[in-house]
Amino acid sequence: MDELNSLFHGFATVMSWYNLLMMFIGLVLGVIIGVLPGLGGPNGVAILLPLTFTMPPTSAIIMLSCIYWGSLFAGAITSILFNIPGETSSVATTFDGYPLAQQGRAGNALTASFTGSFFGALSGVLLITFLAPLVSRFALRFGPPEFFAVFLLTFCSFVGTDKKTPFKTIISMMIGFGLAAIGMDTVSGGLRMTFGWSELLRGIDFLVVVIGLFGIGEILVSMEEGLKFEGKSGKINLKVVFQTWKEMPKYWMTLIRSTVVGCWMGVTPGGATAASFMGYGLAQRFSRNGPKFGTGEIEGVIAPETAAHASGTSALLPMLALGIPGSATAAVLLGGLMIWGLQPGPLLFVEQKEFVWGLIASMYLGNFVGLIIVLSTVPLFAAILRIPFAIVAPIIIVVCAIGAYSVNNAMLDVWFMLLFGMIGYVLKKLSYPLAPMILALVLGDRMEDAFRQSMLGPGTGLHVFWSNGLVGTITTLALIMLFWPLVPFIWKRVRKSFGGGPDDGSPVGRADPQAQK
Repeated sequence: MDELNSLFHGFATVMSWYNLLMMFIGLVLGVIIGVLPGLGGPNGVAILLPLTFTMPPTSAIIMLSCIYWGSLFAGAITSILFNIPGETSSVATTFDGYPLAQQGRAGNALTASFTGSFFGALSGVLLITFLAPLVSRFALRFGPPEFFAVFLLTFCSFVGTDKKTPFKTIISMMIGFGLAAIGMDTVSGGLRMTFGWSELLRGIDFLVVVIGLFGIGEILVSMEEGLKFEGKSGKINLKVVFQTWKEMPKYWMTLIRSTVVGCWMGVTPGGATAASFMGYGLAQRFSRNGPKFGTGEIEGVIAPETAAHASGTSALLPMLALGIPGSATAAVLLGGLMIWGLQPGPLLFVEQKEFVWGLIASMYLGNFVGLIIVLSTVPLFAAILRIPFAIVAPIIIVVCAIGAYSVNNAMLDVWFMLLFGMIGYVLKKLSYPLAPMILALVLGDRMEDAFRQSMLGPGTGLHVFWSNGLVGTITTLALIMLFWPLVPFIWKRVRKSFGGGPDDGSPVGRADPQAQK
Protein backbone atom coordinates (compact mmCIF):
# COMPACT_ATOMS: atom_id res chain seq x y z
CA MET A 1 0.00 0.00 0.00
CA ASP A 2 2.88 2.35 0.66
CA GLU A 3 4.00 1.95 -2.95
CA LEU A 4 0.49 2.76 -4.24
CA ASN A 5 0.20 5.87 -2.06
CA SER A 6 3.63 7.05 -3.23
CA LEU A 7 2.66 6.35 -6.85
CA PHE A 8 -0.51 8.47 -6.52
CA HIS A 9 1.61 11.32 -5.17
CA GLY A 10 3.91 10.82 -8.17
CA PHE A 11 0.98 11.19 -10.57
CA ALA A 12 0.00 14.41 -8.81
CA THR A 13 3.54 15.68 -9.43
CA VAL A 14 3.54 14.74 -13.10
CA MET A 15 0.06 16.08 -13.92
CA SER A 16 1.16 19.70 -14.23
CA TRP A 17 0.93 21.40 -17.59
CA TYR A 18 4.70 22.00 -17.72
CA ASN A 19 5.62 18.36 -17.01
CA LEU A 20 3.02 17.11 -19.49
CA LEU A 21 4.43 19.47 -22.13
CA MET A 22 7.97 18.20 -21.48
CA MET A 23 6.65 14.65 -21.76
CA PHE A 24 5.06 15.31 -25.15
CA ILE A 25 8.13 17.12 -26.49
CA GLY A 26 10.37 14.30 -25.29
CA LEU A 27 8.24 11.64 -27.00
CA VAL A 28 8.17 13.50 -30.32
CA LEU A 29 11.93 14.06 -30.23
CA GLY A 30 12.41 10.40 -29.30
CA VAL A 31 10.37 9.22 -32.29
CA ILE A 32 12.47 11.40 -34.61
CA ILE A 33 15.70 10.12 -33.05
CA GLY A 34 14.55 6.50 -33.24
CA VAL A 35 13.74 6.80 -36.95
CA LEU A 36 17.19 8.15 -37.83
CA PRO A 37 19.78 5.33 -38.08
CA GLY A 38 22.99 5.99 -36.17
CA LEU A 39 21.49 8.06 -33.35
CA GLY A 40 19.42 5.93 -31.01
CA GLY A 41 18.23 6.55 -27.47
CA PRO A 42 21.60 6.89 -25.68
CA ASN A 43 22.99 9.34 -28.23
CA GLY A 44 19.77 11.34 -28.37
CA VAL A 45 19.56 11.64 -24.59
CA ALA A 46 23.25 12.59 -24.38
CA ILE A 47 22.91 15.26 -27.09
CA LEU A 48 19.83 16.84 -25.51
CA LEU A 49 21.00 16.52 -21.90
CA PRO A 50 22.50 20.08 -21.75
CA LEU A 51 19.11 21.54 -22.69
CA THR A 52 17.66 20.30 -19.40
CA PHE A 53 20.19 21.84 -16.99
CA THR A 54 17.99 24.90 -16.42
CA MET A 55 14.86 22.81 -15.77
CA PRO A 56 13.68 21.43 -12.44
CA PRO A 57 15.14 17.91 -11.96
CA THR A 58 11.73 16.20 -12.14
CA SER A 59 10.78 17.91 -15.42
CA ALA A 60 14.22 17.27 -16.89
CA ILE A 61 14.26 13.55 -16.10
CA ILE A 62 10.69 13.20 -17.43
CA MET A 63 11.69 14.76 -20.74
CA LEU A 64 14.87 12.69 -21.07
CA SER A 65 13.18 9.42 -20.16
CA CYS A 66 10.38 10.14 -22.67
CA ILE A 67 13.00 10.69 -25.36
CA TYR A 68 14.16 7.17 -24.56
CA TRP A 69 10.63 5.69 -24.71
CA GLY A 70 9.97 7.44 -28.01
CA SER A 71 13.21 6.20 -29.56
CA LEU A 72 12.47 2.62 -28.46
CA PHE A 73 9.00 2.80 -30.02
CA ALA A 74 10.24 4.34 -33.25
CA GLY A 75 13.26 2.07 -33.68
CA ALA A 76 10.94 -0.51 -35.22
CA ILE A 77 9.64 1.86 -37.91
CA THR A 78 12.64 1.82 -40.25
CA SER A 79 13.37 -1.80 -39.29
CA ILE A 80 9.99 -2.86 -40.65
CA LEU A 81 9.67 -0.46 -43.58
CA PHE A 82 13.23 -0.43 -44.97
CA ASN A 83 15.12 -3.22 -43.15
CA ILE A 84 17.31 -0.57 -41.49
CA PRO A 85 17.30 -0.79 -37.67
CA GLY A 86 16.69 2.65 -36.19
CA GLU A 87 17.74 1.28 -32.78
CA THR A 88 20.31 -1.41 -32.02
CA SER A 89 17.62 -3.31 -30.14
CA SER A 90 15.45 -3.37 -33.29
CA VAL A 91 17.80 -5.56 -35.34
CA ALA A 92 15.83 -8.73 -34.56
CA THR A 93 12.63 -6.94 -35.60
CA THR A 94 13.87 -6.79 -39.19
CA PHE A 95 13.85 -10.58 -39.53
CA ASP A 96 10.06 -10.81 -39.77
CA GLY A 97 9.01 -7.16 -39.82
CA TYR A 98 10.52 -6.37 -43.22
CA PRO A 99 9.06 -9.48 -44.93
CA LEU A 100 5.66 -8.50 -43.55
CA ALA A 101 6.05 -5.03 -45.07
CA GLN A 102 7.02 -6.60 -48.40
CA GLN A 103 3.78 -8.58 -48.25
CA GLY A 104 1.76 -5.40 -47.83
CA ARG A 105 1.23 -5.92 -44.08
CA ALA A 106 3.34 -3.05 -42.78
CA GLY A 107 0.43 -1.71 -40.73
CA ASN A 108 0.00 -5.06 -38.99
CA ALA A 109 3.72 -5.32 -38.24
CA LEU A 110 3.93 -1.77 -36.88
CA THR A 111 0.84 -2.21 -34.72
CA ALA A 112 2.13 -5.50 -33.32
CA SER A 113 5.55 -4.02 -32.55
CA PHE A 114 4.13 -0.92 -30.83
CA THR A 115 1.64 -2.95 -28.80
CA GLY A 116 4.29 -5.47 -27.74
CA SER A 117 6.60 -2.61 -26.79
CA PHE A 118 3.92 -1.06 -24.62
CA PHE A 119 3.19 -4.39 -22.90
CA GLY A 120 6.89 -4.94 -22.17
CA ALA A 121 7.38 -1.39 -20.89
CA LEU A 122 4.31 -1.57 -18.67
CA SER A 123 5.61 -4.81 -17.16
CA GLY A 124 8.98 -3.20 -16.54
CA VAL A 125 7.39 -0.24 -14.77
CA LEU A 126 5.28 -2.56 -12.62
CA LEU A 127 8.48 -4.40 -11.70
CA ILE A 128 10.08 -1.13 -10.62
CA THR A 129 6.99 -0.12 -8.66
CA PHE A 130 6.41 -3.24 -6.59
CA LEU A 131 9.57 -5.35 -6.64
CA ALA A 132 12.35 -2.79 -6.30
CA PRO A 133 13.85 -4.05 -3.00
CA LEU A 134 13.73 -7.75 -3.97
CA VAL A 135 15.12 -7.27 -7.47
CA SER A 136 17.85 -4.95 -6.23
CA ARG A 137 19.13 -7.64 -3.86
CA PHE A 138 19.06 -10.18 -6.68
CA ALA A 139 21.04 -7.89 -9.01
CA LEU A 140 23.82 -7.65 -6.42
CA ARG A 141 24.47 -11.39 -6.83
CA PHE A 142 25.66 -10.93 -10.40
CA GLY A 143 29.41 -10.85 -10.84
CA PRO A 144 31.65 -11.58 -13.85
CA PRO A 145 30.92 -15.37 -13.84
CA GLU A 146 27.17 -14.75 -13.85
CA PHE A 147 27.45 -12.19 -16.66
CA PHE A 148 29.52 -14.60 -18.75
CA ALA A 149 27.00 -17.37 -18.15
CA VAL A 150 24.14 -15.12 -19.31
CA PHE A 151 26.01 -14.14 -22.47
CA LEU A 152 26.91 -17.78 -23.11
CA LEU A 153 23.25 -18.77 -22.77
CA THR A 154 22.29 -16.07 -25.27
CA PHE A 155 24.74 -17.34 -27.90
CA CYS A 156 24.01 -21.02 -27.29
CA SER A 157 20.29 -20.34 -27.67
CA PHE A 158 20.90 -19.34 -31.28
CA VAL A 159 22.75 -22.58 -31.98
CA GLY A 160 20.17 -24.69 -30.16
CA THR A 161 17.19 -23.18 -31.96
CA ASP A 162 18.69 -23.54 -35.44
CA LYS A 163 17.57 -26.97 -36.60
CA LYS A 164 18.67 -26.55 -40.22
CA THR A 165 22.15 -25.01 -40.37
CA PRO A 166 23.74 -24.85 -36.90
CA PHE A 167 27.25 -24.84 -38.37
CA LYS A 168 26.48 -21.78 -40.50
CA THR A 169 25.18 -20.13 -37.35
CA ILE A 170 28.46 -20.89 -35.56
CA ILE A 171 30.54 -19.59 -38.50
CA SER A 172 28.53 -16.37 -38.62
CA MET A 173 28.98 -16.01 -34.87
CA MET A 174 32.75 -16.49 -35.14
CA ILE A 175 32.94 -13.68 -37.73
CA GLY A 176 31.18 -11.41 -35.25
CA PHE A 177 33.57 -12.38 -32.45
CA GLY A 178 36.52 -11.60 -34.72
CA LEU A 179 35.14 -8.14 -35.55
CA ALA A 180 34.45 -7.46 -31.86
CA ALA A 181 38.10 -8.18 -31.01
CA ILE A 182 39.42 -5.38 -33.26
CA GLY A 183 40.78 -2.36 -31.40
CA MET A 184 42.15 -1.82 -27.92
CA ASP A 185 41.97 -4.63 -25.40
CA THR A 186 39.88 -3.29 -22.54
CA VAL A 187 41.62 -5.51 -19.97
CA SER A 188 45.33 -5.27 -20.88
CA GLY A 189 45.28 -2.11 -23.01
CA GLY A 190 47.03 -3.89 -25.90
CA LEU A 191 46.16 -3.41 -29.56
CA ARG A 192 44.57 -6.20 -31.56
CA MET A 193 44.22 -6.47 -35.34
CA THR A 194 44.62 -2.74 -35.97
CA PHE A 195 47.27 -3.35 -38.69
CA GLY A 196 48.90 -0.02 -37.89
CA TRP A 197 45.74 2.02 -38.48
CA SER A 198 45.10 4.50 -35.70
CA GLU A 199 41.46 4.74 -36.87
CA LEU A 200 40.91 1.14 -35.75
CA LEU A 201 41.90 1.84 -32.14
CA ARG A 202 38.25 2.34 -31.25
CA GLY A 203 37.26 -0.82 -33.12
CA ILE A 204 34.49 -1.20 -35.68
CA ASP A 205 31.26 0.31 -34.42
CA PHE A 206 28.24 -1.93 -34.24
CA LEU A 207 25.90 0.61 -35.87
CA VAL A 208 28.17 0.97 -38.90
CA VAL A 209 28.12 -2.78 -39.44
CA VAL A 210 24.35 -3.01 -38.96
CA ILE A 211 23.62 -0.14 -41.35
CA GLY A 212 25.84 -1.75 -43.98
CA LEU A 213 24.59 -5.32 -43.58
CA PHE A 214 20.89 -4.52 -43.48
CA GLY A 215 20.58 -1.21 -45.32
CA ILE A 216 23.11 -1.39 -48.16
CA GLY A 217 22.97 -5.20 -48.35
CA GLU A 218 19.21 -5.17 -48.90
CA ILE A 219 19.52 -2.53 -51.62
CA LEU A 220 22.15 -4.64 -53.42
CA VAL A 221 19.82 -7.66 -53.31
CA SER A 222 17.00 -5.53 -54.71
CA MET A 223 19.26 -4.22 -57.47
CA GLU A 224 20.12 -7.77 -58.48
CA GLU A 225 16.43 -8.64 -58.70
CA GLY A 226 15.84 -5.48 -60.73
CA LEU A 227 14.69 -2.14 -59.34
CA LYS A 228 10.99 -1.71 -59.87
CA PHE A 229 9.31 1.65 -59.88
CA GLU A 230 6.15 0.27 -58.28
CA GLY A 231 5.64 0.77 -54.57
CA LYS A 232 4.38 -1.87 -52.18
CA SER A 233 0.73 -1.92 -51.28
CA GLY A 234 -0.21 -0.65 -47.85
CA LYS A 235 -3.56 -0.30 -46.12
CA ILE A 236 -4.01 3.31 -45.12
CA ASN A 237 -6.67 3.07 -42.43
CA LEU A 238 -6.90 2.46 -38.70
CA LYS A 239 -8.87 -0.75 -39.20
CA VAL A 240 -5.52 -2.51 -39.47
CA VAL A 241 -4.78 -1.53 -35.86
CA PHE A 242 -7.98 -3.12 -34.53
CA GLN A 243 -7.56 -6.20 -36.75
CA THR A 244 -4.08 -6.74 -35.35
CA TRP A 245 -5.29 -6.23 -31.79
CA LYS A 246 -7.82 -9.03 -32.32
CA GLU A 247 -4.95 -11.40 -33.13
CA MET A 248 -2.71 -10.35 -30.22
CA PRO A 249 -4.38 -12.58 -27.56
CA LYS A 250 -3.21 -15.63 -29.53
CA TYR A 251 0.38 -14.71 -28.65
CA TRP A 252 -0.12 -14.20 -24.91
CA MET A 253 2.53 -16.78 -24.05
CA THR A 254 5.07 -15.04 -26.30
CA LEU A 255 4.27 -11.71 -24.64
CA ILE A 256 4.78 -13.14 -21.15
CA ARG A 257 7.93 -15.06 -22.08
CA SER A 258 9.54 -12.08 -23.79
CA THR A 259 8.57 -9.81 -20.89
CA VAL A 260 10.26 -12.12 -18.37
CA VAL A 261 13.39 -12.31 -20.52
CA GLY A 262 13.44 -8.54 -21.01
CA CYS A 263 13.01 -7.70 -17.34
CA TRP A 264 15.68 -10.20 -16.38
CA MET A 265 18.17 -8.86 -18.94
CA GLY A 266 17.38 -5.29 -17.92
CA VAL A 267 17.93 -5.82 -14.21
CA THR A 268 21.00 -8.08 -14.38
CA PRO A 269 21.86 -6.06 -16.76
CA GLY A 270 22.26 -7.76 -20.14
CA GLY A 271 20.88 -4.96 -22.30
CA ALA A 272 17.91 -4.43 -24.62
CA THR A 273 19.77 -5.75 -27.68
CA ALA A 274 20.61 -9.08 -26.07
CA ALA A 275 17.06 -9.29 -24.69
CA SER A 276 15.52 -8.78 -28.13
CA PHE A 277 17.65 -11.52 -29.68
CA MET A 278 16.94 -13.91 -26.81
CA GLY A 279 13.21 -13.15 -26.95
CA TYR A 280 13.19 -13.81 -30.69
CA GLY A 281 15.17 -17.03 -30.31
CA LEU A 282 12.89 -18.41 -27.59
CA ALA A 283 9.78 -17.49 -29.58
CA GLN A 284 11.17 -19.32 -32.60
CA ARG A 285 12.00 -22.33 -30.44
CA PHE A 286 8.59 -22.70 -28.79
CA SER A 287 6.26 -21.39 -31.49
CA ARG A 288 4.22 -23.72 -33.68
CA ASN A 289 5.26 -21.55 -36.61
CA GLY A 290 8.94 -21.56 -35.63
CA PRO A 291 10.15 -22.89 -39.00
CA LYS A 292 8.35 -20.01 -40.73
CA PHE A 293 10.18 -17.34 -38.72
CA GLY A 294 12.05 -15.03 -41.05
CA THR A 295 9.39 -15.15 -43.74
CA GLY A 296 6.91 -12.74 -42.13
CA GLU A 297 5.44 -13.90 -38.82
CA ILE A 298 3.68 -11.43 -36.51
CA GLU A 299 5.02 -13.39 -33.54
CA GLY A 300 8.57 -12.71 -34.77
CA VAL A 301 7.88 -8.98 -34.43
CA ILE A 302 6.12 -9.13 -31.07
CA ALA A 303 8.82 -11.13 -29.27
CA PRO A 304 11.90 -8.91 -29.82
CA GLU A 305 10.05 -5.63 -29.36
CA THR A 306 8.40 -6.78 -26.12
CA ALA A 307 11.71 -8.04 -24.72
CA ALA A 308 13.64 -4.92 -25.77
CA HIS A 309 11.13 -2.51 -24.22
CA ALA A 310 10.86 -4.54 -21.01
CA SER A 311 14.66 -4.56 -20.74
CA GLY A 312 15.02 -0.85 -21.51
CA THR A 313 12.47 0.06 -18.84
CA SER A 314 13.59 -2.31 -16.09
CA ALA A 315 17.22 -1.19 -16.64
CA LEU A 316 16.33 1.96 -14.72
CA LEU A 317 15.68 -0.09 -11.59
CA PRO A 318 19.34 -0.83 -10.67
CA MET A 319 20.20 2.77 -11.57
CA LEU A 320 17.67 4.21 -9.14
CA ALA A 321 17.99 1.60 -6.37
CA LEU A 322 21.73 0.86 -6.53
CA GLY A 323 23.32 3.61 -8.61
CA ILE A 324 24.36 0.97 -11.18
CA PRO A 325 23.21 1.84 -14.73
CA GLY A 326 21.62 -1.11 -16.47
CA SER A 327 22.03 0.31 -19.99
CA ALA A 328 23.83 3.02 -21.94
CA THR A 329 20.81 5.32 -21.65
CA ALA A 330 20.59 4.65 -17.92
CA ALA A 331 24.25 5.64 -17.65
CA VAL A 332 23.52 8.97 -19.36
CA LEU A 333 20.54 9.55 -17.06
CA LEU A 334 22.75 8.68 -14.09
CA GLY A 335 25.13 11.45 -15.12
CA GLY A 336 22.21 13.85 -15.34
CA LEU A 337 21.03 12.95 -11.85
CA MET A 338 24.46 13.60 -10.40
CA ILE A 339 24.69 16.95 -12.22
CA TRP A 340 21.38 17.94 -10.60
CA GLY A 341 22.82 17.02 -7.19
CA LEU A 342 20.91 13.74 -6.80
CA GLN A 343 22.77 10.63 -5.66
CA PRO A 344 21.14 7.41 -6.97
CA GLY A 345 20.97 4.55 -4.50
CA PRO A 346 18.75 3.19 -1.74
CA LEU A 347 18.63 6.57 0.04
CA LEU A 348 17.18 8.21 -3.09
CA PHE A 349 13.81 6.59 -2.32
CA VAL A 350 13.91 8.18 1.14
CA GLU A 351 15.53 11.59 0.60
CA GLN A 352 14.01 12.36 -2.84
CA LYS A 353 10.76 10.46 -2.62
CA GLU A 354 8.78 13.00 -4.67
CA PHE A 355 11.34 12.92 -7.47
CA VAL A 356 11.56 9.11 -7.68
CA TRP A 357 7.82 8.47 -7.70
CA GLY A 358 7.26 11.35 -10.11
CA LEU A 359 9.69 9.63 -12.48
CA ILE A 360 7.93 6.27 -12.05
CA ALA A 361 4.53 7.88 -12.68
CA SER A 362 5.92 9.52 -15.83
CA MET A 363 6.91 6.06 -17.08
CA TYR A 364 3.26 4.97 -16.99
CA LEU A 365 2.00 8.12 -18.68
CA GLY A 366 4.93 8.40 -21.09
CA ASN A 367 4.51 4.91 -22.48
CA PHE A 368 0.73 5.28 -22.73
CA VAL A 369 0.95 8.61 -24.56
CA GLY A 370 3.79 7.27 -26.70
CA LEU A 371 1.65 4.30 -27.75
CA ILE A 372 -1.16 6.65 -28.79
CA ILE A 373 1.24 8.84 -30.80
CA VAL A 374 2.86 5.99 -32.74
CA LEU A 375 -0.41 4.10 -33.32
CA SER A 376 -2.13 7.21 -34.64
CA THR A 377 0.65 7.61 -37.20
CA VAL A 378 0.63 3.97 -38.42
CA PRO A 379 -1.30 4.95 -41.58
CA LEU A 380 1.33 7.62 -42.31
CA PHE A 381 4.20 5.16 -41.88
CA ALA A 382 2.46 2.51 -43.98
CA ALA A 383 1.87 5.08 -46.73
CA ILE A 384 5.63 5.45 -47.16
CA LEU A 385 5.68 2.02 -48.80
CA ARG A 386 3.56 3.33 -51.66
CA ILE A 387 6.49 5.44 -52.81
CA PRO A 388 8.32 3.59 -55.64
CA PHE A 389 11.37 1.78 -54.31
CA ALA A 390 13.59 3.10 -57.10
CA ILE A 391 12.96 6.59 -55.71
CA VAL A 392 13.31 5.58 -52.07
CA ALA A 393 16.55 3.58 -52.57
CA PRO A 394 18.85 6.59 -53.19
CA ILE A 395 17.33 8.36 -50.19
CA ILE A 396 18.00 5.28 -48.04
CA ILE A 397 21.64 5.22 -49.17
CA VAL A 398 22.09 8.88 -48.26
CA VAL A 399 20.43 8.37 -44.86
CA CYS A 400 22.64 5.32 -44.24
CA ALA A 401 25.77 7.29 -45.12
CA ILE A 402 24.77 10.16 -42.82
CA GLY A 403 23.99 7.71 -40.03
CA ALA A 404 27.32 5.89 -40.42
CA TYR A 405 29.28 9.15 -40.53
CA SER A 406 27.52 10.59 -37.49
CA VAL A 407 28.56 7.67 -35.27
CA ASN A 408 32.17 8.86 -34.94
CA ASN A 409 32.27 11.78 -37.44
CA ALA A 410 34.70 9.71 -39.50
CA MET A 411 34.66 9.12 -43.27
CA LEU A 412 36.23 5.70 -42.69
CA ASP A 413 32.97 4.52 -41.18
CA VAL A 414 31.18 5.31 -44.46
CA TRP A 415 33.65 3.07 -46.32
CA PHE A 416 33.16 0.37 -43.71
CA MET A 417 29.40 0.70 -44.23
CA LEU A 418 29.81 0.03 -47.97
CA LEU A 419 32.19 -2.87 -47.28
CA PHE A 420 29.78 -4.55 -44.90
CA GLY A 421 26.98 -3.90 -47.34
CA MET A 422 28.78 -6.09 -49.87
CA ILE A 423 29.56 -8.67 -47.16
CA GLY A 424 25.89 -8.71 -46.19
CA TYR A 425 24.91 -9.28 -49.82
CA VAL A 426 27.28 -12.26 -50.11
CA LEU A 427 26.13 -13.79 -46.80
CA LYS A 428 22.49 -13.48 -47.83
CA LYS A 429 23.16 -15.18 -51.15
CA LEU A 430 24.97 -18.02 -49.33
CA SER A 431 22.11 -18.29 -46.78
CA TYR A 432 24.27 -17.44 -43.76
CA PRO A 433 22.24 -15.97 -40.87
CA LEU A 434 23.19 -12.41 -39.98
CA ALA A 435 21.65 -12.35 -36.50
CA PRO A 436 24.39 -14.44 -34.77
CA MET A 437 27.08 -12.27 -36.34
CA ILE A 438 25.44 -9.07 -35.14
CA LEU A 439 24.87 -10.47 -31.66
CA ALA A 440 28.52 -11.58 -31.37
CA LEU A 441 29.70 -8.16 -32.51
CA VAL A 442 27.54 -6.45 -29.88
CA LEU A 443 28.25 -8.71 -26.93
CA GLY A 444 31.56 -10.31 -27.88
CA ASP A 445 33.83 -7.85 -26.07
CA ARG A 446 31.60 -7.79 -22.99
CA MET A 447 31.54 -11.58 -22.90
CA GLU A 448 35.32 -11.72 -23.23
CA ASP A 449 35.80 -9.18 -20.43
CA ALA A 450 33.48 -11.13 -18.15
CA PHE A 451 35.35 -14.37 -18.86
CA ARG A 452 38.80 -12.88 -18.28
CA GLN A 453 37.69 -11.15 -15.09
CA SER A 454 36.28 -14.48 -13.89
CA MET A 455 39.65 -16.12 -14.52
CA LEU A 456 41.60 -13.50 -12.53
CA GLY A 457 42.67 -14.32 -9.01
CA PRO A 458 44.38 -17.29 -7.36
CA GLY A 459 42.90 -20.74 -7.69
CA THR A 460 40.35 -19.80 -10.34
CA GLY A 461 39.43 -22.07 -13.22
CA LEU A 462 36.45 -23.18 -15.25
CA HIS A 463 34.88 -24.53 -12.07
CA VAL A 464 34.04 -20.91 -11.18
CA PHE A 465 31.09 -21.19 -13.58
CA TRP A 466 29.60 -23.82 -11.26
CA SER A 467 30.66 -22.13 -8.03
CA ASN A 468 27.07 -21.42 -6.92
CA GLY A 469 23.56 -22.45 -7.83
CA LEU A 470 22.77 -19.36 -9.91
CA VAL A 471 25.76 -19.39 -12.24
CA GLY A 472 25.80 -23.20 -12.35
CA THR A 473 22.18 -23.36 -13.50
CA ILE A 474 22.69 -20.75 -16.23
CA THR A 475 25.91 -22.38 -17.49
CA THR A 476 24.33 -25.85 -17.58
CA LEU A 477 21.33 -24.53 -19.53
CA ALA A 478 23.72 -22.87 -21.99
CA LEU A 479 25.61 -26.13 -22.61
CA ILE A 480 22.34 -28.02 -23.08
CA MET A 481 21.24 -25.48 -25.71
CA LEU A 482 24.65 -25.65 -27.42
CA PHE A 483 24.53 -29.41 -27.92
CA TRP A 484 20.78 -29.65 -28.44
CA PRO A 485 21.06 -30.04 -32.27
CA LEU A 486 23.09 -33.22 -31.69
CA VAL A 487 20.37 -34.87 -29.57
CA PRO A 488 18.19 -36.10 -32.51
CA PHE A 489 21.29 -37.41 -34.31
CA ILE A 490 22.55 -39.27 -31.21
CA TRP A 491 19.08 -40.64 -30.51
CA LYS A 492 18.81 -42.06 -34.02
CA ARG A 493 22.23 -43.68 -33.69
CA VAL A 494 21.29 -45.22 -30.33
CA ARG A 495 18.03 -46.60 -31.66
CA LYS A 496 19.81 -47.97 -34.69
CA SER A 497 22.48 -49.68 -32.61
CA PHE A 498 19.80 -51.39 -30.48
CA GLY A 499 17.71 -52.33 -33.50
CA GLY A 500 14.72 -50.23 -32.51
CA GLY A 501 14.60 -47.69 -35.32
CA PRO A 502 12.39 -47.85 -38.39
CA ASP A 503 15.39 -47.25 -40.66
CA ASP A 504 17.80 -49.80 -39.19
CA GLY A 505 17.12 -52.49 -41.77
CA SER A 506 15.03 -54.68 -39.42
CA PRO A 507 11.42 -55.64 -40.03
CA VAL A 508 10.40 -53.29 -37.23
CA GLY A 509 8.74 -50.20 -38.61
CA ARG A 510 8.22 -51.51 -42.16
CA ALA A 511 5.81 -53.93 -43.71
CA ASP A 512 6.91 -57.34 -44.98
CA PRO A 513 6.64 -57.43 -48.81
CA GLN A 514 5.73 -61.11 -48.77
CA ALA A 515 2.99 -60.49 -46.23
CA GLN A 516 1.58 -57.75 -48.42
CA LYS A 517 1.29 -60.19 -51.28
